[in-house]
Amino acid sequence: MPKTIILSLGGSLIAPKNIDTNFLKQLKKTIGKFIKKSYRFVIVCGGGRIARELQQALKKTSKPKNEELDWLGIFATKANAQIVRMIFKEYAEDSIFDNPNKKINFRKNVLVASGWLPGWSTDYCAVLHAKKLGVKDIINMSNVDYVYDKDPRKHKNAKKLEKLSWKEYCKMISNKWKAGMNVPFDPVAAKEAKKLGMKVKIIGKNLRNLENLLEGKRFKGTVIG
Repeated sequence: MPKTIILSLGGSLIAPKNIDTNFLKQLKKTIGKFIKKSYRFVIVCGGGRIARELQQALKKTSKPKNEELDWLGIFATKANAQIVRMIFKEYAEDSIFDNPNKKINFRKNVLVASGWLPGWSTDYCAVLHAKKLGVKDIINMSNVDYVYDKDPRKHKNAKKLEKLSWKEYCKMISNKWKAGMNVPFDPVAAKEAKKLGMKVKIIGKNLRNLENLLEGKRFKGTVIG
């Protein structure tokens, strides 16, 4: 039986400014190594910069509802998911997967997923995919290498936190989802992961670090759960 990995891939890594083709090529190589070791992957793609630019443009030109902003974010995740699926084409299912409540039939080794409905981020979709497949660990890769006690971009003395309970993590973030929200793991997803007894491993973009994590070695990042 293949080992299933749920990877929530931040849009900030897919397209920090432009599409990061070098990172995606290297990610494909890394995942290819583990496919040879009988792993299979669900890669849930975030919206990142593309989503936020669309949302900001709408805010500047009208008075959108939160649901409308969410739909723009979902369309961005679908665009990101399509390019990832095409890059991974020899490993990946033929279409992107959006509805996490649908039955998953793994015929290949990679299933690429996007956002689905307003009210949560792709982190929540990742939790629902994990629940359906009986997986208790989620890897969250983004431009954040750890959870910090405060925003490291604004505070030089921000401390990295290597281990947190769900209770501790949920105290640090808003308890409500907002379109375009920028947190390591969204509050709706966090509540569901806590309820299901899951662990989430927050890591940055370093692919050697991802390999260490997949191999059960020491890795750099934060474990929540």
